[in-house]
Amino acid sequence: MNDIKFDIQPSQSPTPQSERDAALRDPGFGTLFSDHMAIVKYSDDKGWHDAQITARAPISLDPAASVLHYAQEIFEGMKAYKTPNDGVSLFRPDENARRFQRSAKRMAMPELPEEIFLESVKQLVAIDKDWIPSIEGGSLYLRPFMFASEVFLGVRPSKEYLYMVIASPAGGYFKSGAPAITIWATEEYSRAAKGGTGAAKCGGNYASSLPAQAEAIANGCDQVVFLDAAENKWVEELGGMNLFFLFDGNSVITPPLSGTILPGITRDSIITLLRDHGHDVREEAYSIDQWREDAQNGKLKEVFACGTAAVVTSVGKVCSKSGEFSIGNGGPGDLAATLRDQITQIQRCSGTDSYGWGVKLDC
Repeated sequence: MNDIKFDIQPSQSPTPQSERDAALRDPGFGTLFSDHMAIVKYSDDKGWHDAQITARAPISLDPAASVLHYAQEIFEGMKAYKTPNDGVSLFRPDENARRFQRSAKRMAMPELPEEIFLESVKQLVAIDKDWIPSIEGGSLYLRPFMFASEVFLGVRPSKEYLYMVIASPAGGYFKSGAPAITIWATEEYSRAAKGGTGAAKCGGNYASSLPAQAEAIANGCDQVVFLDAAENKWVEELGGMNLFFLFDGNSVITPPLSGTILPGITRDSIITLLRDHGHDVREEAYSIDQWREDAQNGKLKEVFACGTAAVVTSVGKVCSKSGEFSIGNGGPGDLAATLRDQITQIQRCSGTDSYGWGVKLDC
């Protein structure tokens, strides 16, 4: 681990328990934060160094910091959960560490060693475990991220970086609370093109998706689904989730990873679970026109989206400028519910886990 050990510096003014408990009754998503953060510095001459767990605080950036001009930035999304015996667990954190490395490579950034990534997450969860909500479905959302911090205005990879992890208590992801979401199929915007950064978890991908997401909200939808950039025909993914389609005969299709889709960890887990349940899972292209036809003739039985934030969520209706169509009765699907239950049990170490995906922390 490059002989790195985290210097633990507890906050001198942590949030009072009464204030924290009140906030955790309804934490929402992404607006409430815990008391601490992890920081590790990198420079070409020193490598990874100065690892700390310290009080959460603003960071100071020079106006010429590289990230502000050339967008060298990546991040991850993962969660810590309460287990039935009041312990703490993570879900496949090693996969987050590896995806973080792949994103870094694509963005010409140094690859953070897996053991440093995992240790930073575990140390932060250990010191802020009281921030995990006890409400149903509650979790501590973890946001590891890294950005270029060198002060320069030349177009080349930065020589200095900051890696950090912050934590945010989380409740439900979708504000509507509906059992099945409605999505908007944008006909104007694309998320990624072949050869681009679609498979990397970088901020630019999400920034470019915001106009389409705003379009979805303006049309009364919860999320946006993107089509391919070349033909504007093939279904790819939502703004932050992967998609699955269930047909008659227990066959399932999910769009293939062709460099334009983020390889979701929940997606990979669902493929494994489905195959073990006897489903014929195919990673193949699926067009929006075929989606509409299969929904209308009843061949398509369920559609669901998956991701770290929302786990597994049924899609009930698809809208676009060309019209709208429903999947089944427009409500939640049985397979989506089954998968959600199985994954959440593994995440919280409360059910059978023959895969070793749930990782209990000693804290």
